[in-house]
Amino acid sequence: MLYDAYELGRGWLSGASAAARLGAAWWGSPANPLAYTGAGEVAAAALDVFSHAAAPRGKPPFNLDSTLIDGKPVPVTEEIVDRKPFGQLKRFVRHGAPANDPKLLIVAPMSGHYATLLRGTVERMLPNHDVYITDWRDAKMTPLSEGLFDLDDYIDYLIDWLSVITPPGSPRAHILAVCQPSVPVYAAVCLMSASKHRALPCTLTMMGGPIDTRRAPTAVNELAMQRPHAWFQQNVIAKVPLYYPGGGRKVYPGFLQLAGFMSMNLGNHMISHWEMFKHLVQGDGESADSTKTFYEEYRSVCDMTAEFYLQTIDVVFQRHLLPKGEMMHRGVRVDPGAIADVSILAIEGERDDISGLGQTKAALDLAVNLADDRKRYLMVENVGHYGIFNGRKWREIIAPQQEAFIRANCVDSPPLHGKGAHAEHVDMEPCAGAEFA
Repeated sequence: MLYDAYELGRGWLSGASAAARLGAAWWGSPANPLAYTGAGEVAAAALDVFSHAAAPRGKPPFNLDSTLIDGKPVPVTEEIVDRKPFGQLKRFVRHGAPANDPKLLIVAPMSGHYATLLRGTVERMLPNHDVYITDWRDAKMTPLSEGLFDLDDYIDYLIDWLSVITPPGSPRAHILAVCQPSVPVYAAVCLMSASKHRALPCTLTMMGGPIDTRRAPTAVNELAMQRPHAWFQQNVIAKVPLYYPGGGRKVYPGFLQLAGFMSMNLGNHMISHWEMFKHLVQGDGESADSTKTFYEEYRSVCDMTAEFYLQTIDVVFQRHLLPKGEMMHRGVRVDPGAIADVSILAIEGERDDISGLGQTKAALDLAVNLADDRKRYLMVENVGHYGIFNGRKWREIIAPQQEAFIRANCVDSPPLHGKGAHAEHVDMEPCAGAEFA
């Protein structure tokens, strides 16, 4: 009933959005004398804001058609390297780029948003890296006949995809986990280290990840701890309506996750829309468009399988099995002590309200057999969760240091070119409690 009620409301809002869009066009039309009055400007702006907020959204495109390398534009095309029932491995092919640039697998969160949420992350890394990304599938679009997908499957996908991009005899790849996938990526690296897997990555970067949520718990962490596991099963899991390919599949709907995130910072979101309204009234369409662009992506949501969501709540947020050394993967213990040949960079934002300070850094402490000079930590001042992987500070402060970290751990890689060749950055030191801004 929950999903059906949402679809009913979405259908109504879709019609209201279309009507509001027509109304905004009428009030703002140069042929309408009222458009030149204060009332006309206010009405057009209000209807435009409502139309944008209520419009239905699907999976956005990446729209990354080119990048700059050594000041020259290079065409970029998307290529599907591997397909699986619940996701695909996508590569951004840079035509004419240096063949020996480091391979970088960016692992997008499976947390209610599409991989395109990391468009800015991919765009910034393209000039200096052969970039791949995990393009997770909306669970409501995967038929029940494809089976289930849980945290163990997520880890298997990562190991398989690292194997795909690291054929025998090729240089080791690099992996970047943004937020939620830090735990399965770290677990995959632990398992691959223990088994001496041939595709073991050379470096692992984790950004704002919940490795140990007992450190500086946020509102998200506290909610998971305050509610029993049965509460999540009974209150946030819904069945996909039968008119979708995944009809009958149990999921954690993306619209519920979006509602949770919106309610956490409701005041900020209301201010953003109020500012959008004022920009439109003042005729500042460029400023309004920047806000619209953010919300186009932010409101594009997808479902995740119930088994993955519930297992993550249990393992990561309630029982903290990874930092306790008790996490299991298909009967094998995930042992951070097995990591000895993968350099690790942990990145945190000072104002992160999703993963608190210290939660990602815990990964460095758990890797007890990794040499200190292969551990790095970066704490960026005045940056929230989203700003770690998108925006000016990501582009100008964080990305240059990550690029330098990757190049320092590469063999026979070309020097930085493109944006990274001229970006200013701070040299990092071995992790000994040091913090950098």
